[in-house]
Amino acid sequence: MGALTELTLQQAAEGVRTGTHSALALTETALARIAAVDETLRAMLTVDADGARAAAAAIDRRRSAGEPLGPLAGVPIGIKDNICTRGVRTTAGSRLLDRFVPAYDATVVTRLRAADAVILAKTNLDEFGMGSSTENSGYQPTRNPWDPTRVAGGSSGGSAVAVASGECWGALGTDTGGSIRLPSSFCGVVGVKPTYGRVSRYGVIAYASSLDQVGPLARTVGDAGVLLQCIAGGDPRDATTSLRPVPSYAQDPAPDLRGLRLGLPREYFVEGMQPEVEAAVRSAVGRLEGLGAQVLPVSLPHTPYAISTYYLVATAEASSNLARYDGVRYGERVADAGSSVAEMYQRSRAAGFGTEVKRRIVLGTYALSAGYYDAYYLKAQQARALIARDFDQAFATCDALVTAVAPTTAFPLGARTTDPLTMYLSDVLTISVNLAGLPAVSVPCGFDGAGLPIGLQLIGRRFDETTLLRIAAAHEAVGGVRDRRPAP
Repeated sequence: MGALTELTLQQAAEGVRTGTHSALALTETALARIAAVDETLRAMLTVDADGARAAAAAIDRRRSAGEPLGPLAGVPIGIKDNICTRGVRTTAGSRLLDRFVPAYDATVVTRLRAADAVILAKTNLDEFGMGSSTENSGYQPTRNPWDPTRVAGGSSGGSAVAVASGECWGALGTDTGGSIRLPSSFCGVVGVKPTYGRVSRYGVIAYASSLDQVGPLARTVGDAGVLLQCIAGGDPRDATTSLRPVPSYAQDPAPDLRGLRLGLPREYFVEGMQPEVEAAVRSAVGRLEGLGAQVLPVSLPHTPYAISTYYLVATAEASSNLARYDGVRYGERVADAGSSVAEMYQRSRAAGFGTEVKRRIVLGTYALSAGYYDAYYLKAQQARALIARDFDQAFATCDALVTAVAPTTAFPLGARTTDPLTMYLSDVLTISVNLAGLPAVSVPCGFDGAGLPIGLQLIGRRFDETTLLRIAAAHEAVGGVRDRRPAP
């Protein structure tokens, strides 16, 4: 990587503001990096080179004219391809949306532009966000930059890989059951899943509306905090957003955690956890103790029900949300559409939806069907309430919880594609956070014997991202892995 790609997001933006380098130079560096590595890694679905150059040039003209620039001045940012971008194709990783070009920006994209970011490209994902490896994309699997024979994690795998490999300085992802945190862990970057309602979902193609949340991925905690600052806050176009003020997410550089109580959930050290993952997490906990934090054992007793609960709630909501893709108002219609409306629906959906999306639609439709609603979906919502109550009780004695992000490091491509249950278990440590609507951060904490990154998960009270970022920044300062990057 060149000198500019080694800069943090904050350093890159400050350089544009001071004239040390131009926004156009950052954009050309990012485009050159994409050309060099993305044929192998396949993180990008659509690169808007012309639009990025035009935006960068406009920012440079404003700087030359003495105008003040925003916190993301001239920095190229990747956008997960289920987030709408005006005039740029947005597919959600699905062939059904192959030709969809939105006429508007999602609120988070509008806010990035207002902060003077350069929208560089749309990143790959599991189709409609349904997956844990970015192998379910309707276009291409994304490969891990630390070992291209391994998965990137999902569903925001393209965003994580783009950041880790230097194709952009930051990216947005979405997290429905771990889709920011899992790829962040597998790729060795920082990922933030905000509190449900902290960030607008307007313009985000829905998967499971009560679980989805947009968040940032970046190389450092400080960079992730800047991105979160820019996109957070209420939005009249999304009634689920909170109107409470957005605090400052800037972090004190002094790694001091005195006075903080951190809970260590016993249920999160699961059977079958890779020994190197457990060792790295426990070492990280020891470092946090060394910075003054008090570590307490806690219990989240309904954790064993989380996988079942999630895959009823999420699939039911997916079934409802994806019913709109009928080949008439939404989505591609096959050329040979048959002789009836029902046949046209069937043929278009059969051709457009991938295997995993079909599986989840069938599961969700079954759970919502007459005679099964009470037995499945209603019981899942009751279990969800119990899972959320477990967290409330834990936070009565703790300021945050500390766990692994995933039981293993990145697994080989193709290893779990024929075993959906094993694939679903990749999210066993992340999905409870979404069910409870809590914020969580993934921060690198070590590597396994094969040189693959390991992520530390920090879980906080609702709307207390500030505390999580403080803990993450403190660990980053002493963890010894912040500056380690995958091979060029």
